[in-house]
Amino acid sequence: MKNTDRYNAGWEKLKEIDGEAGEKVINGLKDVSPDLGKFIIEYAFGDIYTREGLDLKSKEIAVVASLTAMGTAQPQLKVHINGALNTGSSINEVKEVILQMSVYSGFPSSINGMNALKDVLKERKEHGINDEIGKTATDTTKTDRLKLGEQELTKLDSLQVDRLKNAYNDFSPELVKLTLEFGYADIFSRDNLAPKYRQIATISALTALGNAQPQLKFHINAGLNIGLTETEIKEIMLLMSVYSGFPSAINGTNILKEVINERTKK
Repeated sequence: MKNTDRYNAGWEKLKEIDGEAGEKVINGLKDVSPDLGKFIIEYAFGDIYTREGLDLKSKEIAVVASLTAMGTAQPQLKVHINGALNTGSSINEVKEVILQMSVYSGFPSSINGMNALKDVLKERKEHGINDEIGKTATDTTKTDRLKLGEQELTKLDSLQVDRLKNAYNDFSPELVKLTLEFGYADIFSRDNLAPKYRQIATISALTALGNAQPQLKFHINAGLNIGLTETEIKEIMLLMSVYSGFPSAINGTNILKEVINERTKK
């Protein structure tokens, strides 16, 4: 099989991001499906990862979030946890992305993600790699959690607290309270992951899951509100074509298109 320019570019990008972990995946496919390995190199790493609209740290945060949320690809999650650490994320930033998925895909997915991270860190330490721990989140347990949650949600969209209360206060006030207290006070207020990366993780996970389009629409809007660009979100959607398939990427892109059109009309 003759290597193409796409293949060569993809192979170099794979080595840059995932090192030995990625190479093991490709080498493991040689006996059973070399074509699959070729497509991974050419498409995922040659076509998608070489694009410049989203930096590598952001791409790996997006992939760790989506694979944690999907919960069906533990070996690949480990490869991309390696990739996240190799491209500038600290241990605590990766922990934070995995912890945040408890809001969107539940605690079991976060537990499995943390176990994968634990395994990766052990393997890296055995290879002499000492990763940066990073910033530890400020303790907010003594604050008014409901008020703090309202403040955090308002940072993303000034009208969303009122929308949430109007929609559910009469029917399920507990849902409003728990969403604000856990999702936004306990999780989003933690300051050891930049708001940009929180929204990248959320947009990626919701796109990959494909079962929460209103929430994805909100978080695309929120991402734009806090400084993500249209180009960066488009790149997230293209990246998800690799990890959750083209239908989820198409659906996510359609929602982004809808959001952009609505914002343009305002």
